Amino acid sequence: MNTSEILHTSKGMKIPDESFLYKGARGAAIRILSRFERSDSYLDKLLEYELRVGELCVQDKALLTELVNGSIRWMGKLDWVLTGFYHGEFDKCLTPIKNAMRIALYQIMFLNKIPHAAAINESVEIIKRIKGDKSAGIVNGVLRNITRNLDNIRYPNPEEDKIWYYSVIYSHPKWLVKHWMDIMTEEQLELFLQANIARPILTLRVNTLKSSVATISEWLEEHSISYTLSELHKNSIFVSSLRDVSSSDIFKEGLVTVQDSSASMAALLTHAQPGMTVIDLCAAPGGKSFYVAEQMNNKGSVLALDKYEAKMRFLSEGAQRLGIDIIQPIIADAISFEHEQVDIVMADVPCSGFGTLSKKPDIKWKRDQADIARLIPLQREILNHAATLVKPGGVLVYSTCTIEPKENQENIEWFLEQHPEFYLDDADKYLPSEVCSDGYMKTIPGTCATDGAFAARLVKH
Repeated sequence: MNTSEILHTSKGMKIPDESFLYKGARGAAIRILSRFERSDSYLDKLLEYELRVGELCVQDKALLTELVNGSIRWMGKLDWVLTGFYHGEFDKCLTPIKNAMRIALYQIMFLNKIPHAAAINESVEIIKRIKGDKSAGIVNGVLRNITRNLDNIRYPNPEEDKIWYYSVIYSHPKWLVKHWMDIMTEEQLELFLQANIARPILTLRVNTLKSSVATISEWLEEHSISYTLSELHKNSIFVSSLRDVSSSDIFKEGLVTVQDSSASMAALLTHAQPGMTVIDLCAAPGGKSFYVAEQMNNKGSVLALDKYEAKMRFLSEGAQRLGIDIIQPIIADAISFEHEQVDIVMADVPCSGFGTLSKKPDIKWKRDQADIARLIPLQREILNHAATLVKPGGVLVYSTCTIEPKENQENIEWFLEQHPEFYLDDADKYLPSEVCSDGYMKTIPGTCATDGAFAARLVKH
């Protein structure tokens, strides 16, 4: 070990530099996963920071992204296998050791282009630097034993405990599987779980102020990028192989933006027209504000609120890129913002996010049932205040990116009891019937080719 790989403490002790301990894409993945496990940090923020400041080549950045998201997406199944082969000792390991084993096993089980030996050796070398030869030797033996017995791994018996079986096979916390089994059919549940562990597909929404679906389709074909047009939202395009979308010409020129079609359809429920005034109470990073402004043909006014100033940069930059100049960013709290009554108010409230697990797999490991209960009072407070900002004949659109009834239709039922001056306007007047149920927009991954989402259009008498 050379002197550049050593740090000195205030007492003169020599310790290895973290950048030496966690070298390369695999080392960076272990560091990110360990920080995620030890803190309340969001996985995407930790990864985004590492990609920005780390000294990795393009290929290693792609590998890092795959290892981090894949290991978290499949953590339940990986831990089941490692616990079995480590004879119950896996949970006792140091956090970095556990994560080194997870990323090795993820490569073995799910990345068939990486030789098993290479996946194991890299993790073993990292463990050797962290914990020494003895620990590295034990881990090496466990991982090689798994590779010899991949076809003989035993999972829970679905006949004996279906919830435990789904939890392990589809890598979700047991409490969530049990909870969802109570609110959807078993067929829906299995499709939903499968969709949650699938790699997410990038959805581009065409900016009709600057371009068209035909133009973007032509650009994708010219660049040999495979795509599929959404059957649910006419301006959405599914793309599978555009790795760094923000560096593409069509993105930088504002011809497209990234937005799931469920979010686009929620914005369509506003039925916004040119010249209207709209308040978006929870706007950042701005996707729905942008789409409403496009529907208005960039004529009128959109007041886009968020209580956090740091988030407003994304909204302002996005509007400029898309050629939208009717959006006014405002730093304010959704439950206390005062303004004269307007045509449309959008309340895309903070929620559990359980409709976005394919894109944000860390949510399922960080949330618990109490989180839902804690969110509902805030959601209702925002709804209550939103009602005061809508003029007679105006519209309030409530939306979430979750599938939870308590955060969705139960909040609307409560709201309509409290506010008889509003009524539910059927969503199927504005959206495809496939995404509408009981007057609401409801999408469930696996059943729809979208994130899970909910929206309600409420009209004031």
